[in-house]
Amino acid sequence: MVPSSVVDLKAFVPAKDFARSKQFYLDLGFTLTFGNDQIAEFQAGSFRFLLQPFFVKEHAENFMMHLMVEDADAWWRHIEGVGLKQKYPGIMAKPPVMQPWGLRVLYLSDPTGILWHIADRRTG
Repeated sequence: MVPSSVVDLKAFVPAKDFARSKQFYLDLGFTLTFGNDQIAEFQAGSFRFLLQPFFVKEHAENFMMHLMVEDADAWWRHIEGVGLKQKYPGIMAKPPVMQPWGLRVLYLSDPTGILWHIADRRTG
């Protein structure tokens, strides 16, 4: 039995270059709700994560985030519109494609190499 209701859950996302990663997430469309030189809290809608100036290559290469959205195509248009691939050379960005598990997923890596799955449930 759970002792009390959960009121929040956040992942601690590593950043190799903290300042660059913070700017990447701002460009991606997240809102910075709090930040100092040790941590930054980002929000999209009512969901948040914590960015930290921490980097272990093996950890970062295996770290993934999943963001379920209403319209992955709109996110893709935004990613292309702000020129993320040009502004952050070396990141990976692939448009939404239907996956065998029933979600349309666009894949995006941040400057540290964190892989984001930005997905919707649309069938088209």
